[in-house]
This record gives sequence, C-alpha cells and structure tokens, in this order.
Amino acid sequence: MKFAEHLSAHITPEWRTQYIQYEMMKDILYEAQENAPTEDVAGTAVIQRYFAKFEEKFFVFCDKELAKINTFFSEKLAEAQRKFATLQSEMTQLTEHEDPLPALRRRHSLLPRSRSKEKLIKTRTRTIQDLKLAFSEFYLSLILLQNYQSLNFTGFRKILKKHDKLMETDRGAVWRTEHVEVAPFYTNKQIDKLIADTEAVVTSELEGGNRQRAMKRLRVPPLGEQQTPWTTFRVGLFSGIFLVLSLVVVISAIFSRDDLELWPAIQMYRGSFLIVFFLYLLGLNTWGWRKFGVNHVLIFEIDPRHHLSHSEILEVASFLGVLWSMSVLGYIYGDVLKVPSFVNPLALVGFMFLFLLNPIKIFYHRARFWLLRILFRIFTAPFHSVNFADFWLADQLNSLVVVLLDFEYLICYYIYEVEWHTNTNAGICTSWKYGIRSIMACLPAWFRFAQCLRRYRDTRHAFPHLVNAGKYSTSFFVIAFATLSRVHGEVTGETHSHTFYYLWICAAIISTCYTFSWDIKMDWGLLDRNAAENTLLREEIVYPKKLYYYLSAVQNFFLRFAWVMSISLGSLGILHGELVNTILAPLEVYRRFVWNFFRLENEHLNNCGEFRAVRDISVTPLNQDDQAMLEQMMDEEDGVTNRRKDRKSVKKPQLWADEEEEEDEGEEDNIRV
Repeated sequence: MKFAEHLSAHITPEWRTQYIQYEMMKDILYEAQENAPTEDVAGTAVIQRYFAKFEEKFFVFCDKELAKINTFFSEKLAEAQRKFATLQSEMTQLTEHEDPLPALRRRHSLLPRSRSKEKLIKTRTRTIQDLKLAFSEFYLSLILLQNYQSLNFTGFRKILKKHDKLMETDRGAVWRTEHVEVAPFYTNKQIDKLIADTEAVVTSELEGGNRQRAMKRLRVPPLGEQQTPWTTFRVGLFSGIFLVLSLVVVISAIFSRDDLELWPAIQMYRGSFLIVFFLYLLGLNTWGWRKFGVNHVLIFEIDPRHHLSHSEILEVASFLGVLWSMSVLGYIYGDVLKVPSFVNPLALVGFMFLFLLNPIKIFYHRARFWLLRILFRIFTAPFHSVNFADFWLADQLNSLVVVLLDFEYLICYYIYEVEWHTNTNAGICTSWKYGIRSIMACLPAWFRFAQCLRRYRDTRHAFPHLVNAGKYSTSFFVIAFATLSRVHGEVTGETHSHTFYYLWICAAIISTCYTFSWDIKMDWGLLDRNAAENTLLREEIVYPKKLYYYLSAVQNFFLRFAWVMSISLGSLGILHGELVNTILAPLEVYRRFVWNFFRLENEHLNNCGEFRAVRDISVTPLNQDDQAMLEQMMDEEDGVTNRRKDRKSVKKPQLWADEEEEEDEGEEDNIRV
C-alpha cells in the first residue's frame, strides 16, 4: 500500500486538517520537476537558480506544516494531561470514603434495605462503570495521539526522501535531521508515559491487579478498515438468493391464481420489505461514512471497540430479505403447500420480532439491545435527555410511517378480517374513521416533537428546539385534516370537493415547505454565507463533488412533494390508493438514505471544528447529599460498618469487587452497532 493510501486510511477524521499535507507536497514536487527548464533551452546556471528558488519555497512550506503539527500536538497533549488529572481526581473522590457495597451485599438477606440505600448502591455501581468507561475512552484518545505522532513523522520522512530522489540532492535529509527529528511532536515521550500510567491505574485500581482484564477493557480497535471474508461471502450469497427469489415473487404474483387476495398481502408484506430495504440502505450509509471519513461511531456515541460494520448490516438485511421472499412465495403457493396463506405473513413478522428480542448472546446481541434501548428512549422521549442517536433514529421512524401503519393493519387483519371461519368485518382495517390509524401515523412526529421540547427544557434555547418542534407539529395538522377528509369521503362519497380536502392540501404544503427548508439549512448546514467557492453550500464539504449536494437538494425537494401523487392519483381514483402508497413508501426511505449522508456530515464537521475524536465521558462524583447518606448508613446501629468505632479496620475499597455482576450491568454501555 502506498503511504498516501495508508495515511488516508489511518488518520483521525476529526483531525484531518492537522496532519501533514502529504498529497499536496508530493504534487508540488512533481509539478516543480515537470516545469523545470531543460538544458536545451536554458543553461546550467538558470536550472540551478530555478531549483534553489523552488527549494526555498518548499522548505518554507515544510516549516509551516511542522509548526502546525507541533502546535496541535502540544494542545492535545496538554488536554490529555488535564483529562488524566481529572480522572485521577474523580477516582480519588470515589475511593476516599469506605465502600458499603460489599457489606451491604453480605447482609442482604438479614437486613431490609430502604429505597434510598438501594438507589445509592445502584448509583455507586454505575459511577464505577462510568469511570471504567471514561478511562477506556481516554486511553483510546492517547493511542490516536500516538498514532498522530507516528504518521506525521513518517510523512515527513517519506516526502523529504522523495524530494531528495527527484531533486538529486540530500538537503531533504539534512532538513529532517535539523528540524523534524528535534521537533517536540517527535521527541516528546509524555504520551507514552500517559499510556503506561493509564494502563497501571486501570490494572491496579479498577481491575484488581488483573492486567489481562485491564488490557481487554482498554483494547483499541484497528485504526484501518477491517473486512471479514466470511461476512462478505454471506452478504454475496444471501443477496444473490434474495434477488433471484424477488424475481420469482414478481413473476408468480403476475400469474397468480384469481382467488388469491393480493391487496391484503401487499399491506402485510410491504412493511417488512421496507425494513429490509432500509437496512440495505443503512449498510450503504455506513460504507459511505467510513469511506469519506465521517466518524459515525463517535457521532452515535457507541463503543468503537464493538460496532457493526457495513458488511454486517448488509448481511442482516440480505438474510431477512431471503426470509421475506420465501414467506411471500409461501403465501402465493399456499394451496400447493397445503398451508393456509395467511399463516405466512404472521410467521414472518413473528420471526422478525423474535430475532430482535432474542435475549441469547448471538446474532449481534449488543447491536440489537442497543437498538431496543434507543427505541425505549424514543417511546419515553419527554422523560430522558436526548442524544444524537435518539433523535436520528426518531427521524428514521418519520420516514417509516407506512411500516407502522402496515403492522397496525396486520394486527387488525388477524383479529377481525382473517377468515378463521367466516369473515364479517371486511374493510374494517383500512378505515380511518376509528382513529387508530391516525394515531399510529402521528406517533413518529410526536416522538420528535417531545424530544424537541425536552431539549428546550434542558438547554433553554428556544432556537432551534422550539422552532424544530413547530416543524413536527405541522404533521399533526396534515394527518388530522387527511383523516377528516377520508372519513368525510367514506361517509358522503365526496372525495375532493369539500373543506377538509382543501385544508389537507394547505397543511401539507406548509409542512413540506417547512421541513424542506429545515433539511437544507439546519440539518445539512447548507446555504452558508461563508461558503466561498462552494456556492450555496458550506465553507467545508466532505464529499468530493459539489454536484452531489446540488442533486441531493433537488431530489429532496421533489420527494418531499411526492405526496402530490397520492392526492392526484390515489384520492381522485386514477390509481388504487395502496398502489400509490406502495410506490411512494420506498421513495421516502430512499430520500432519508440520502438525507443521512449530509446530516451526519454536518454533525461530523461540528466535531471537526472542536477536534473531538472520542466520547467525552464525564464521571460525576458523589455529591454532598450522597456522601452524607453514606456516613449515616455507616453510623447506624444496625448499619454495615461503624465508621467511628472501627476506623482502623477500614481498608481501601476494591472497585473491582463483584466484577462479573458489574460487567453484566454495564454491558449495554459497550454496544455493538
């Protein structure tokens, strides 16, 4: 591998601008060699003056690069030293009081514990886990800074060696000896000392002297992209089978028997297909973020040591796609298989839920439970602080409204419409007059609305949070007027010439303009006044071609207004309404797929502006009330330890006590996604 490719693969994305500009310096050398006068045109003296002038400019550029690297390294080193001191201080505060935890556990069966004691024990255990996680993230930041040292020194060595080779001189080697090899970023060994000190602290204080367990906790993920051949093989195998079976499904549906109910099947299978389609596109999102240096692992604040790669996401998508295709074929050929057709959709959805909820530690257990934890935080949005992963996934749900409606239809169908004996409730599940479908359609917008209100409560910033909440509130009016219009049509037979219909259109136009403007300006960060040559974009862009941004903005506009097709073709009876929805639903998922690229790019650039490359985990020490409670518990006559009577017997608390139990409790902190 060429060094330029190696550098690109191993740099820390948030520090990209602070590395040696190796490619640019290499281009400067090649350009100087190509533009150099030849002996046929100019004399030797002219050629020597040309190269002398070039080398003067080249080494001035090298000086600027070296100064930039030294400055950045010094800043990050000082930041690391402050962080290490803070972590040590927090650990000292945690251990300076006696630990009631082991004794309380021993007396669990003898003494009833109050709720306050239980809460304190859980808080202390969580604080210990947070401290371990904070040291783990800090250790990763040290390795990244050590890698920064190594890559920049190697970059200087390579470019100066190339300089000497092309210019047929040794001035590059001399400059390296006089400047690079004595530069602070190369000679300073404080990072190595901090790494050793961190390993020693974690081993002795947090892992009970068990170095193997300490190094497992501190393990740094590979800095380069890793690809598992067997995972790639399975992706190709399942994807190929899925494509072939999908073609068979289309042909079988076209030539299916006349008595086969296709419209219920479309609604029952459409939601699961959209999930498969969404997972495929998410795999492509992950691949694109990785390729162009958008650090999605940091943005989602997941454990960099355990997370799903794009190939693993594609593997899950293709596997579920194969099951989906087989289930549809089972529905179509139910009479041949002697299995009732309506059993197949229920079995497919049941399997997908079991796959997600399976508690056994197989099939990407950490990723599945990370997803469940985030979904729980979304469903209980007003009661939790909101992280990026929370509102990002809630935004995805806003593009998967059809999935929620189809799952609601499936449940309703098996309760009311399936022909267990006789069917007397046909059509009840597609009716909007009962209000259930309207509530289901409002749920994703409500989740984001509640999250925005919670963020306003936490930050007291009316902009952007209340303004963003207003954006999602427009969806309530759209759904309300759409429901009233449909119910009015069901009751009176009037489809479009009534007040509710026009209110629906007006609300939809206002909502779409609102959301499109927010997409472009706030979510993507475009239309920046300081964009300079990136007209109508932003000052800095990650993806290589500006055309990508312009085309994405245009397609986002048209797909935002795709609901016009639903009104013009579906509501007016030109095409079946469910057919129009079946066409538009994958288009909305695709729009969200494109949106994801630029939304995370914008967040990534915000992190780059702060040079933030790892999670900043703050461990809050026990407050005064908790410390007072500790002392009160210790001084109780029936308490755990009488601190005043037996002060000499107090030993240094073992933060690694009951490690297996604590690791089980903290397992969700190391999520694989």
